[in-house]
Amino acid sequence: MRIIAGRFKGFELTTPKTGTRPTTDRTKEAIFSHLAAINILDDVRVLDLFAGTGALGIEALSRGARSLVAVESAGPAAALLGKSFARLRQSKAWDASMTVRAVKAKAEKYVDARGEVFDLVLIDPPYAFETEACNELLRALVVNGVVDPRGVIMLERSARSDDPVAPEGWEITQSRKYGETAVFYFEHCLE
Repeated sequence: MRIIAGRFKGFELTTPKTGTRPTTDRTKEAIFSHLAAINILDDVRVLDLFAGTGALGIEALSRGARSLVAVESAGPAAALLGKSFARLRQSKAWDASMTVRAVKAKAEKYVDARGEVFDLVLIDPPYAFETEACNELLRALVVNGVVDPRGVIMLERSARSDDPVAPEGWEITQSRKYGETAVFYFEHCLE
């Protein structure tokens, strides 16, 4: 797996032997084309929940984000994330104003901790993660102030799952299917 565009294009991601379901390049390109079109990538703070290899978060950094917190609960994947971030910092394309951090934690626990505020939240849970759990996680992001009201939440799910419900005050502004994958974008409702 590699980063497909931007300053880190071609950067190889270290992948765990099992336990992750990487986002396909086709889906990744579609996600980031949409995020670029709505102008949400430049100089933003990114939270990558269920980060796995870190592919989505690093892709966001590669395309203009300034900081990334990648949250992963699986020990082996979280350890590999740390190694990938160390290699990323050594890259010629690395900018000293950027920050990356891997956090070994369950996404739900991290969101409930009410720490930092992010402009872009990328959520790519295992397909077995229930729709109601997704809805609760989305609600917690908003209620706990983890996502900036001017920000965007992207949720990637199985196309066979029930559609998620937007948190109060937010709406699904776009949804698309790419084979077995469905992608939803949430933005704050305009007043």
